[in-house]
Amino acid sequence: MAENTKWVISGAPHVHGPESVTKIMWGVVIALVPSFLVSVYFFGMQALLLTAVTVFSCLAFEFLINRFFFKRPCCLGDGSAMITGLLLALNLPSGLPLWMAVTGSLVAIGIAKWAYGGLGQNPFNPALVGRVFLLISFPVAMTQWTAPRALFGGTALTDAFSGATPLGFAKEALKTGMPASEIADSLPAYSDLFFGNMAGSMGEISAIAILLGGIYMLLRKIITWHVPVTFIGSAFLFSGILWLCSPERFMDPVFHLLTGGLMLGAVFMATDMVTSPMTGKGKIIFGIGCGVLTVLIRTFGAYPEGVSFAILIMNAFVPLINRGTTPKRFATVK
Repeated sequence: MAENTKWVISGAPHVHGPESVTKIMWGVVIALVPSFLVSVYFFGMQALLLTAVTVFSCLAFEFLINRFFFKRPCCLGDGSAMITGLLLALNLPSGLPLWMAVTGSLVAIGIAKWAYGGLGQNPFNPALVGRVFLLISFPVAMTQWTAPRALFGGTALTDAFSGATPLGFAKEALKTGMPASEIADSLPAYSDLFFGNMAGSMGEISAIAILLGGIYMLLRKIITWHVPVTFIGSAFLFSGILWLCSPERFMDPVFHLLTGGLMLGAVFMATDMVTSPMTGKGKIIFGIGCGVLTVLIRTFGAYPEGVSFAILIMNAFVPLINRGTTPKRFATVK
């Protein structure tokens, strides 16, 4: 081999196999369909309109930035901007003003993705960056929740939950000194939480829809078990330890799994191949970190939800995790 041969190292993912990046991306889009349909069922046309706005905005910003700043051919067909738009919408309350959704899309595509060079080079999950930007910039709008329609024509949620998620309600009630057992009696039944009959972001409400998407991605080998299992398992174990130590001060672990964005984050955001570790050992470390941080923020932090912050914090540790868990045969030669 010639000594002057130049090697160009592109951004992640560095995966060899029959699956292309485009096939993987559109596979994730298919996996998100159950969560999207459930959000439309519970929140109606608001959910459909908000999703259409975020998807269109992400596609438009992807095209404009790629065309006028990077002077590259159109790249909309790879599906990455579509996924960002879908995930951003599913992380938002259905009644969010549409101009805020457009702003979040610009931050997700323009800052979180293309500021680092585009697909494969962004260190943080774009949809989560867009969501956290909106949460910090417009906290009131981002915590105004629409009560969902009744499940299968059954009993609708009480007025107490028309403007609060179960996580938010429990957080405020615990601050007043109300015992966790009394709070649990005031919450929707776990069956409602499992199917999605609760207030919250559009895509986080239904655990069963998220699990269906996750099973599809596992069968297609789009993701591996390491991150979602360790994320969910560590959150369950850590919250369970707290609950066993003081059952009247902390909510039980099943409550933590079925409420908020833990399931959505574990299955769809933390498994992003670009912003998660490359090795199985690294993914396990990453998943455990996400789960523990989520419970810490939920329990002791100012926000009732901690999934987005936990994943973004662990995204920042991914280069370090990769460096410590990459086999020596792939290590950098000094």
